[in-house]
Amino acid sequence: MKALVYKAPQTLSFDEVIEPIADEGEVIIRVDTVGICGSDMHAYLGHDDRRPAPLILGHEAAGQIKNGVYKDKRVTINPLVSCRTCEFCHRGAQNLCLSRQIISMPPREGAFAEFVKIPFENLIEVPDNVSLDKAALAEPVACGWSAVRKCSNFLGERFNIAKALVIGGGAIGVGAALSLIAQGVGSVIIIEPQESRRKFIQNHIGLEAAAETSSVPQFDIVIDGVGVSATRSLSSLVVKAGGVIAHIGLGSSEGGLDARRITLQGISFFGCYTYTPADFRETANAIFDGSLGALDWVHFRALSEGAKAFEDLQNGFVTHPKILLKP
Repeated sequence: MKALVYKAPQTLSFDEVIEPIADEGEVIIRVDTVGICGSDMHAYLGHDDRRPAPLILGHEAAGQIKNGVYKDKRVTINPLVSCRTCEFCHRGAQNLCLSRQIISMPPREGAFAEFVKIPFENLIEVPDNVSLDKAALAEPVACGWSAVRKCSNFLGERFNIAKALVIGGGAIGVGAALSLIAQGVGSVIIIEPQESRRKFIQNHIGLEAAAETSSVPQFDIVIDGVGVSATRSLSSLVVKAGGVIAHIGLGSSEGGLDARRITLQGISFFGCYTYTPADFRETANAIFDGSLGALDWVHFRALSEGAKAFEDLQNGFVTHPKILLKP
């Protein structure tokens, strides 16, 4: 099969590789659509020790089952594979499983390929009236959906009258903003410094977006979809007393958070890594029933042109929040 292989920092090659073989409980998926995630970009730049070269990246995928009794079923993939036996798995928090794996991270190859293998239980069937392009967005949007659900738990009855700020206008940020609206928050603003992307978010998606915001504490909810020192600092400044900061981004690990203010003003802060299977299914259902809008804020490239797509993302040439690659 053909695959886009990460060979070294800033080096991707479209190569012929060995097709995966399904183990017990697994199926082979013929990949129709696969998105480029920020974590793929971190790996591409050589900033992710968890993804050493050579490796097939990509974990935001949808396609058709190639083998078995469910052959040709259209599915979206939950890429997070858990042990199913630990305390976290038993309580439905498979995203915290200490033995978790994810496709695009050893020992599991990713979906920048014609085929990928995955446990059958990680699949959700896609209705015939929903495109696989939309279905491939379940993974990135589920990250924001999960964060929003947790914000609701923290705020209780204040959630539906909350004012929310989302930092970052990529797919994670846009997905979080759409999830806030779908779950009942009426006031949502996205901070996106890149002018072309900001205008796209405003004019094409119809979300409110700004280059910056006042440092006055004014938001009940802040979702940081970037996760660097500067965005944590901004989150600490603009969240209201008694508000909540949801930290999704994995840009860097140090600096920015004002722990003193968080303590003195009763602000809740939580990290939100991926999603539970329940979150993923809720997100998929919201895509299927149209609750998240048209989801037409994507740009398509052939998988064979994947290396150029990464270069364009690195150089800031991409206006759309998400690039989807087509094998």
